[in-house]
Amino acid sequence: MEHFLLKNSHNARKGGRSTLHPTHLQQPIHAAILTVSDTRTKAEDLAGQRIHSLLLEATFEVVDYQITRDEPLDISEHIHTWCNHANINAIIVTGGTGFTPRDQTYDTILPLFEKEMMGFGELFRTLSYEEIGPKAMFSRATAGSRHQTAIYVLPGSTNAVTLAMTKLILPTIQHFVGELNRL
Repeated sequence: MEHFLLKNSHNARKGGRSTLHPTHLQQPIHAAILTVSDTRTKAEDLAGQRIHSLLLEATFEVVDYQITRDEPLDISEHIHTWCNHANINAIIVTGGTGFTPRDQTYDTILPLFEKEMMGFGELFRTLSYEEIGPKAMFSRATAGSRHQTAIYVLPGSTNAVTLAMTKLILPTIQHFVGELNRL
């Protein structure tokens, strides 16, 4: 079975050699999904469901999937718990990244990062600009790490989640987690 990462690698599409560290190609991904919303239920959470289905299609394991209110304590409690969970090495958060007074996700998670992946937000906004124009600048999507766990923070729209997952996260998540766990 060909692995998702190899099929979608930037270098593989151009016919070049993969630049991935060989041990990262088989890095198992055990993910948790957090939807931040004051109104959505799991039945209405199309963005969280999309993340879930894309992870499973890529043959990654979804260990937990929760919806929480847009409250800093609730958000940080999930992040702390999952970063200390032995069987979770990636967290994908969707929702609460905008500029309304209730949008607390970015402001809550950013200080929890031990390291921020600056290029993630930059690339996400560039790709978003190609689809939605200047409104892309309102995105506060970001990524980083804490306790050897990769953390991604995405907007709550299904289109934004699909873009981030297919163009940025799935092609690189094994490399990111592999780097976080190198000795």
